[in-house]
Amino acid sequence: MLVLSAFALAPIYNGTLLPVLMAAAAAGSVLVGTGVRRLPAWTAAPASVLGLAVLTFVAVRVSAAAGQVPGSVPDIAREALRNSIPRLLTALIPIEPQPDTVVLPVIATWLAGLAATELGVRYGRVLLSYLPPTLLFGGALYLVGPDTTAARATTWVPLAYAAFAALGLIASGREPQPGELTADQRRTIRLRVGAGAAAGLAIIVVLSQFLGPAVAEQGSSTPVDPRNYVTPPQLDSLDENPLVRLSGWNLNKDQHLFDAVVTPEAQPLIRLAVLTDYDGVTWRIDSVYRNAGRVLGRPEGTGPEVTQRITIDELDGRLLPGVATPQRVDGVRVAFDAETGTIAYAEPLHKGLTYTVTSRRDPRPDDNALFVAEVPAPEEAGDLVALPGKVPDSISQLSSHLGEGVSNPYQRAFAIQQWLEEHYRLVADAPSGHAYPNVEYFLFGPKQAGGQKGTSEQFTAAFAVLARLAGLPTRVVVGFQTRKDDPAVRGGDAIAWPEILFKGVGWVAFDPLPKSDTVQRPVEDDFKPKAPPSPPPPQSVPPVSVSASPPASRSGSAQAAAPPAGSGTATLVAAASSAAVVVLVLAFFASVPLVHRARRRRRLEQGPPAQRIDAAWSEVLAGLRLAGRPAPAHLTAREVAQYASTAAIRHAHAGAPRLRSAVPPVDDLAALVNAVAFAGPTLAATSDSAAGSRGASAVSEPQARLAADQAVAYVAALRAQRPWWRRLLWTFDPRPLRWHRRR
Repeated sequence: MLVLSAFALAPIYNGTLLPVLMAAAAAGSVLVGTGVRRLPAWTAAPASVLGLAVLTFVAVRVSAAAGQVPGSVPDIAREALRNSIPRLLTALIPIEPQPDTVVLPVIATWLAGLAATELGVRYGRVLLSYLPPTLLFGGALYLVGPDTTAARATTWVPLAYAAFAALGLIASGREPQPGELTADQRRTIRLRVGAGAAAGLAIIVVLSQFLGPAVAEQGSSTPVDPRNYVTPPQLDSLDENPLVRLSGWNLNKDQHLFDAVVTPEAQPLIRLAVLTDYDGVTWRIDSVYRNAGRVLGRPEGTGPEVTQRITIDELDGRLLPGVATPQRVDGVRVAFDAETGTIAYAEPLHKGLTYTVTSRRDPRPDDNALFVAEVPAPEEAGDLVALPGKVPDSISQLSSHLGEGVSNPYQRAFAIQQWLEEHYRLVADAPSGHAYPNVEYFLFGPKQAGGQKGTSEQFTAAFAVLARLAGLPTRVVVGFQTRKDDPAVRGGDAIAWPEILFKGVGWVAFDPLPKSDTVQRPVEDDFKPKAPPSPPPPQSVPPVSVSASPPASRSGSAQAAAPPAGSGTATLVAAASSAAVVVLVLAFFASVPLVHRARRRRRLEQGPPAQRIDAAWSEVLAGLRLAGRPAPAHLTAREVAQYASTAAIRHAHAGAPRLRSAVPPVDDLAALVNAVAFAGPTLAATSDSAAGSRGASAVSEPQARLAADQAVAYVAALRAQRPWWRRLLWTFDPRPLRWHRRR
């Protein structure tokens, strides 16, 4: 039964090292416990501690050698014991068996084996001895979480676990010897056994009727991922928006950033970052990084394998360049975002850092396949087609003009690419900037004043905005060009390009930059935006501000789009595991309030002020959703603050008018949210390297505390206006754990 826990964990680990170590821990603990069963009970603890120390030493040494972790065994063991839990919960699946990811399962298996052996062998409490292995098995299933690949690979494990449990009870049963009991005693025992069996069967039937359907319905939902409770590695502000660094690199075109030796020899584009989140001002990386070993996710792709040996020179930050799609990294420990293929280093890059990346390059599909390919619908694409705020009318008119007479998504994308490469000029000295005003000036500004020319930043940003207006899921990629005969990658090689997502094909890159033989045509000859209508009187013009969508809306849409899974297996297992389900449900509801409080305290009290203000705003949005008054996604921050006050007043009228005056406003919090999000638009048109940190420096520590106090006070007052049973549901509602997930 202990070894079956190793089988449950095996699919989320790379290789077979962890199951072997857990099996060794299971066998060692049971053998030690059985060996000292005839000795005094106090001898079990020292003997087990000695055996566990030996096995831990072996596990650390073997896993360190397999994972290429340098250092002495004592130092590695101390670091692994200190960081095993956060490293395990932030590790990328499949998890690389390294000291900090194998020590905890090995120790837990040994302790469970020791406790089970003492209870079952020394004291003869066989049924009670099942508790430690069951807790270990449940912890393994919880750690696997929503990983569907692991779930499919281990469907037989729970059935085998139940079979071994039944076999243990049968084998440990002892029939009374003849003559030991009288006939009346045997009759009494039979009556008691029969009554107990009937009562147990009745309890199982009742639980199956009442809890079975609810448990079966959970088979179609996604389990809670324990990795959401641990903050994954975060990027510095320098790497939040590497797109603004292109102009600086292009101006210093001879700056030696790094060397890349590619095998086989080719000229691939080396990717640095993928940016999917656009708020109308800046493109940002929207990645969730997981600590990874050498293997970066499960093998995907059928293209040729490309190996790159990269040596860092003057490239700074924490993002590591590599050819898409990376599958393995040797030489450094990294964090990896499997969705975008972005690699981050645990520390700032330094000169001389050398590592090797193994990637698979998927070949670009032919035009015939792209002509018939569709793109995901807007509700499926989510943020990949989002354009918050008011897009300038001239850009919208150009997007409509380019879409006239176009019948499929690929033709729309190709029309945008052809327009940009034929009407605009590529220069290296254009200032940085990709907000709506920058894009509009690039597209329609006068040539003599710097319009209609730019770096790859402006070309890519313009393509992305026009493509999203056309309903095409688009992202921006920042990377570098390579040369076949020169491994050096310099500042002049930095480039950005757009990619569009097609169903059944994946992400396809487009090149809107003008070619060397392209003759630039004046924009005015082919398109001229219509003049906007006369504005209405000033008092009738509502204020408009660019507002980024709150993080909660993203996770909510992801939940709504989650595909249902089959519930047949869950229905079959529900009847046999009803009692265990009751225990798990009770434990779940006991832990939700604790997790809520710990998560809110960490988000509102730790981290930079800008991040804490954003977390306070998320608390207000989550409170409105829990109160049944979610804020519409199109509202700006100030409009949401006004809406929050109105929502609170409506609740006061409905059930608690005496609390109407006690609901605090969140106007100051809304102003701080706008200050954090839009403090740096004026810097978007400059090449100053400090532009990326302007938003964080626009707020102070007292303002972050004020934001937290307003959010907590407002949510508490809003909750107090609810009926007592709704407040109880509010306390145990687990949905905010997903709404608050950091973008």
